[in-house]
Amino acid sequence: MDLKASIRAIPDHPKPGIVFRDLTTLMGNPEAFAHTCGAMAEAFKSRGVTHVAGIEARGFIFGAAVADRLGCAFVPVRKAGKLPSETLRRSYALEYGEDTLEIHKDALPAGAKVLLLDDLLATGGTARATAELIREAGGEVLSAAFVVELEGLPGRAKLEELSLDVWSLTQFKED
Repeated sequence: MDLKASIRAIPDHPKPGIVFRDLTTLMGNPEAFAHTCGAMAEAFKSRGVTHVAGIEARGFIFGAAVADRLGCAFVPVRKAGKLPSETLRRSYALEYGEDTLEIHKDALPAGAKVLLLDDLLATGGTARATAELIREAGGEVLSAAFVVELEGLPGRAKLEELSLDVWSLTQFKED
C-alpha cells in the first residue's frame, strides 16, 4: 500500500517554508489506518514489547491501536498538567518555543520493555524527552517507532545519541 498517497501535505504550516505532513487523512482512510497499525505491530511482535508509550496527541491514536495488536499495555505521555497522579516531567526545546511532557511515576514496572511510538519524527525533541522519561520511570526503550520520518532533519541523530533504535514506516525527504 502506498501510504504516502494517504498523507496530505500542507505547505507553509505552521510557518512559511515548512511542509506539514497531515496524518489525519491517513487516519480517515480505514484501509490505510489498519495497514499502518498492522505493519507497525508486525515489526515489533517478536521484540518482547510489554508497553507502548504513545506521545500526545496523535501518538495516542497509533500507539493504542498498536498496543492492542501486540497484546500489551498502553502508556500515555502527556503535556504538562494533564495527568491526575504523581508524574515525572521533562522540558525540551521546540523549533519555535519550549514544551514539557509528563508520564505517571508508576506507569512502568521496573524492567518494562517499551516501544516509544509517535506519528512523526522531525527534529526529535519530543521523542528524546519521552525516551528520557521512560528510562527515568524504570523502563527500557526497545525502539522509537514512527509512522513518518522526515529525512534531512535532525530527529534520527538526536535519538541515536541516546543509543536508541529508530524505526519508521515511511519517509519523506525534507530540506
